[in-house]
Order: sequence, then C-alpha cells, then structure tokens
Amino acid sequence: MDRPYLSLIIPCYNEEHRLPSTLEKVTAFLDIQPYSSELLVVNNASTDRTPEIIAEAAERVPYLHGLSEPHPGKGAAVRTGMLNAQGEFRFMADADLSMPIDQLNRFLPPDLTDFDLAIASREAPGAVRYREPEIRHIGGRAVNLLIQLLALPGLKDTQCGFKCFRDQTAADLFNAQTLTGWSFDIEILYIARQRGYQIREIPIPWYYREESKVSAIRDAVKMIMDILVIKRNAARGDYDF
Repeated sequence: MDRPYLSLIIPCYNEEHRLPSTLEKVTAFLDIQPYSSELLVVNNASTDRTPEIIAEAAERVPYLHGLSEPHPGKGAAVRTGMLNAQGEFRFMADADLSMPIDQLNRFLPPDLTDFDLAIASREAPGAVRYREPEIRHIGGRAVNLLIQLLALPGLKDTQCGFKCFRDQTAADLFNAQTLTGWSFDIEILYIARQRGYQIREIPIPWYYREESKVSAIRDAVKMIMDILVIKRNAARGDYDF
C-alpha cells in the first residue's frame, strides 16, 4: 500500500457525545481531497463509549484506524498517534473541531511551504475568535505571557490543539518528548526550537466550545511546573541530538 500524504490524528478522552459528529465532518472533508489520507483516532483511557464509537467508525471507513493509549494525558495520546502515523504530513486536531476542518489545507503544500511544523494560532494577525467569554480570553493571554517569558518567546499561541508536522520532524520530536499531559505542546515546541526547526504560526478562525476540558487555574499551575521540568531536562542535555 502506498503511504498516505496526510495522517490526521485525533486524541479522544470521553468524547462519546461529539465524536460521531466530528468523525462525520472529518471523513466528509477527507473524502473529497485530491491526496490520500489516514485518520488515526486515539482513545486515551476513556471511560464512556468512545472506544466503541471508534471501532464502529473503523468498520465503515477503510482509512480510519483506532488506536489505544492507556496512559492518561493528551500528550501521551498525541505521541501514540504521531509515532504510529505513516503520512508525509502529520496533523493533530482536537476532537471538538474548534478550528473548522476545512482550514486544514492551509497547513499543507502548496498553500504552505518552507516549514518543519506549523501551529494554528488564535492570536496571530488575521485570527478570529468566536463566542469566547472575555474572562477566558484574558486568562489565556496571561498563560501565554508566562509561556513566552519562561520558555518560548515570540510564539503567540502554543496551546491551540491544531498542529502540522513533516514526517521526519514528527518522528524526531515525539521520540524526544517526555511530558504526557497538557503541557506537551510547550515541550515539543521547545525541542523544535533547540534543534533549529522552522515553526510557522497560522492564523485561524476559532470557535469556543463550552465542553472544553481545560481548567484555567489548575492547568496554569501544572504548566508552570512542567516548564521547570522542561528547563531541567534541557540543562542536563536530555534534548540534545
């Protein structure tokens, strides 16, 4: 079998309510693209019907493959998807599709060239946020300011859940990843910068979803602790080639 051009990776934790609609939208999009694709849906220790929904969809869609990551944490699920993917380009997408799936091609050639990884941004010039409560936006900006000050200066939005990697870039970065929780994006981007990869920020339309699993205070505290871990890892050479 020829390798797919695109691997689309969706990590899922207890997504029984919105996953059917998400898979319907994603497969409808992929079915009309001129390139070949695989869809990797990673169950991340769900306790609802998410595994059954994935299995049922895999029976209907030949390019959809269900994976299981028993270790809890979004970072663990994304790593499993990235390291099992076969595509020339590997795109991670949140199950809520807060970025409409029809934006995906903006992260691929010929729309985008000269990049090793491209990250969706809710803050880059041209981005638009819809229906987001003002207090949440302020909190998100405060978190990003901390990330820029402590780890990734100049990157306006490291935590948006839509990112595209070239195959060799993905293999390199996700094999070096150590964090398995919410802050894994920061670690991946930190390693990418250390290794000289070209990162592009792509402004997107983004829709606030009330079912978000992010907890602002809890996750901000954990993020600061994780950044200290990243700094420690870097200081002792864990991210060196």
